[in-house]
Amino acid sequence: MTELLSSFDTLIGVLIGGLISWWLQRDRASTDLRIALEAIKTEHQAEKTAYYFLTHKGYTDRSFELLQKRLGGFEENELRRILVRAGAVRYIREDGSEWWRLLSRHDEAIAKAKAKEAALGPGNEDL
Repeated sequence: MTELLSSFDTLIGVLIGGLISWWLQRDRASTDLRIALEAIKTEHQAEKTAYYFLTHKGYTDRSFELLQKRLGGFEENELRRILVRAGAVRYIREDGSEWWRLLSRHDEAIAKAKAKEAALGPGNEDL
């Protein structure tokens, strides 16, 4: 009988210890998740802001200089990664300047360029 009580006491101790351990781990995991979400919040907001500028109705393309000015606080290559995650592609114009456009707006940009070329007439592409 004493052995049975001793085993029962051990079982109760293990269960209580296990519950305390589980509760502490759950609390720690919740805190770790909140910290991780806060860390990526800045980059997520930067992507949303970049997407906002790249979806402006009047402009299909944005210069890297403007985007860098509007999204301050990021290194150049870090900002480029943010733009790629937002769905943008980079291209370099003839003057050497860096421009970005959403891949989803590529057809729209081509149509605008063709319409402008048609409106100016042949031989006036440099205007």
